[in-house]
Amino acid sequence: MHKYDYSFLKNKIPGNIVGLTDIIADLKAREEFRKLQYSETFESLRKKAVIESVEGSNAIEGIVTTEARIRDIVAGAAPITHDEMEISGYKDALNLIHANHDNMDIDETIILTFHRMILGNTNLQEAGHYKKTNNFIMEYGPDGSRHVRFKPVLAKNVQAAMEQMLMAYYDARQDSEIAPLLIIPCVILDFLCIHPFLDGNGRVSRLLTVLLLYLSGYDIVRYISLEGQINKYKSGYYEALKISSESWHENENDYIPFIINFLQILYRCFKDLDEAFTDISLEKAGKSERVESILLGTIVPISKREIMEKVPDISVKTVELVLSKMLKANKIKKIGTYRDARYMRSN
Repeated sequence: MHKYDYSFLKNKIPGNIVGLTDIIADLKAREEFRKLQYSETFESLRKKAVIESVEGSNAIEGIVTTEARIRDIVAGAAPITHDEMEISGYKDALNLIHANHDNMDIDETIILTFHRMILGNTNLQEAGHYKKTNNFIMEYGPDGSRHVRFKPVLAKNVQAAMEQMLMAYYDARQDSEIAPLLIIPCVILDFLCIHPFLDGNGRVSRLLTVLLLYLSGYDIVRYISLEGQINKYKSGYYEALKISSESWHENENDYIPFIINFLQILYRCFKDLDEAFTDISLEKAGKSERVESILLGTIVPISKREIMEKVPDISVKTVELVLSKMLKANKIKKIGTYRDARYMRSN
């Protein structure tokens, strides 16, 4: 029987995890500064993120419709097909989190509510209820063969397992020695290993991740789609999940691979925010101004090649002239040399 205990997060954490959390904390601070100055830009990003989140989270499960219908459903159109009903349910649950996260917490009620919202229009018998029969996580071979990749918690033990997982979460978040950000992937991994529902576990796990990030002070999920990032890099996500769930029942699993994958996904969200913000804010700027704004606005070091990709209509010579001018004026600093060189604002 698995023991739910996140106190191991107080022990020495690998340097790559510490480094990632430090970078993410810095990016979060810069995001907060930008929000004070560019509210209209963030509002446009918010609208786009909802669409991408609804589309991405459902696409992972093979639940799809056209892009036009996704936009219509997010805007309030009535769903027509079975898939659209589940897509609409996810949209409603996500909007609930965005609008009311300040008054929400992670508990059994909210978990069952998310599940009921997702499946309420397509599977009323199962919606909002833990599984009554055992389920398995299957893996399929290219030849159509299948085998059991993971055996989740038995149906009769789900209630107790969920209670223990939640107690472990409450205990860990009250411990000042544990970084709140690191608790999130541990809870999500355990939730997925319990697999409390016959269907909808993945989508509920992503809604829980969004809410947990809000509760930890990260509202990046309002402006950039976390679900879209998971869908984009799902092979890495599922590989990390597979590795970290090995020997889970025997309490010998390693949470670290899943923690690292989670932090990498979160980092990519901030990276996408930087790129999206730059694209929107530079639409009407002149060539030199556009290059300068990219360099002053980026929240992560950027290479010359990456600048060129953002402004393909601007010549290499113009980009190099702007770089030279800004370096001499000490507006930016250079990190690395030659092909590996990257640039970011000096302060």
